[in-house]
Amino acid sequence: MNVLLSVKPKYANQILNGNKRYEFRKSVFNHRDLEMVYIYSSSPIKRIVGAFAIKSIIEKHPVQLWNECRDFSGIDEEDFFDYFRGKDKGFAIEIGDVEAFDPINPKDHIHNFVPPQSFCYTDKHWAGNLLKSGGGRR
Repeated sequence: MNVLLSVKPKYANQILNGNKRYEFRKSVFNHRDLEMVYIYSSSPIKRIVGAFAIKSIIEKHPVQLWNECRDFSGIDEEDFFDYFRGKDKGFAIEIGDVEAFDPINPKDHIHNFVPPQSFCYTDKHWAGNLLKSGGGRR
């Protein structure tokens, strides 16, 4: 099983160029046996632009997440704490191998495609070689 993860374009670029090694979420996937996370770069891009493997998922209070992950967060402190405002816990998805590929318009492959608000599960293998080769690029 795979996940299609909606990410704002500026953060998707940070993931693809290796500056962002943690993706922060208020909630995460119930299924943890995921093969790959596909990056859906949200509006105005609206394309699947890459994929990554999950190294780990850290669950902690936002202050602890920031202290532990800030050097490779790809987000500034103010935006981070605005995102987690009022939350007692948060999640940091540690990004493993990353692979960028030519942007894919999911509407070309799925009739009536609706982008996920946060994420959705998918059995589809969109592109990339992370699974086949055992690694991507950082």
